[in-house]
Amino acid sequence: MIPVTNRISLDERELHEDFLRASGAGGQNVNKVETAVQLRFDVRNSPSLPEAVRERLERLAGRRLTKDGVLIIAAQRHRTRERNREDALERLLDLIREAAKPPPPIRRPTRPTRGSKERRLEGKSIRADVKKGRGKPSE
Repeated sequence: MIPVTNRISLDERELHEDFLRASGAGGQNVNKVETAVQLRFDVRNSPSLPEAVRERLERLAGRRLTKDGVLIIAAQRHRTRERNREDALERLLDLIREAAKPPPPIRRPTRPTRGSKERRLEGKSIRADVKKGRGKPSE
């Protein structure tokens, strides 16, 4: 079991890793060694996630989520397979932790108080008087 939060933990059997050649520069090493990792996690069928977390995770995943509800995270930043595995797993856990946070409360719009309206208008009239005093003196 992989602990995500104090309430959520993932079973290692829910994660599927595929290894492939990394793209980009790297010389001979990149052409012969499969160091890039593609981590797959079935969000929709995971028994480890509560329903609310599952819905928020699907929204957060964006283009990384397939039509079948499988989250795909590709990692190829590092030169070794192990570092890329750790990177992909950490990114998945960060995404799940973000989805596990409850949404912020909905803001209820309020009206300005009478005092704040009066203070605003008082400031405007003071500013108008200052600007009026900048004109040419009248004779």
